[in-house]
Amino acid sequence: MFGAAVRPDGSASPTLARRVGYAAALAERDPAIDLFCSGGVGRYPPAEAEVMGRMLSHAVAADRVILDTASRDTLETVRRAAALVRRAGYAECFACTDPYHQPRVRMLFALYGIRCRPVAFPKRGSRRLRRRMRLREAAAIPYDLFAGLGARWRDWRRPS
Repeated sequence: MFGAAVRPDGSASPTLARRVGYAAALAERDPAIDLFCSGGVGRYPPAEAEVMGRMLSHAVAADRVILDTASRDTLETVRRAAALVRRAGYAECFACTDPYHQPRVRMLFALYGIRCRPVAFPKRGSRRLRRRMRLREAAAIPYDLFAGLGARWRDWRRPS
């Protein structure tokens, strides 16, 4: 699950709350699914992953929730999630993020050789907001492609 903004009072933004809701529903349907909650401290504390963990505590057993409070962006989240997938021996992962973000996330998981399926949820927000987010992603995809290739190469060269 990819993080999103935390409000000044420490509560989840609507985007973060929506992502948590869809991930919780997926985990409730399939008890074999563990939830990797990712996101460090953004503009306001606490870390996005900590907020997600608190929100999930009513729906998912604590031993199924993995908190990554260090990742600051999409690439760091994918790198850490890919390492977890390999270590734990999972066959695939699900990406719980908004539809505009899915292509970049899935591209980065593919760079790491991880099969990734999207968690489907409807588009939200105004047409203007969705257009702005698509433009942001259009710029981020080539950036993260090159940054991801570099990170993957460095990870591959790093001795185990």
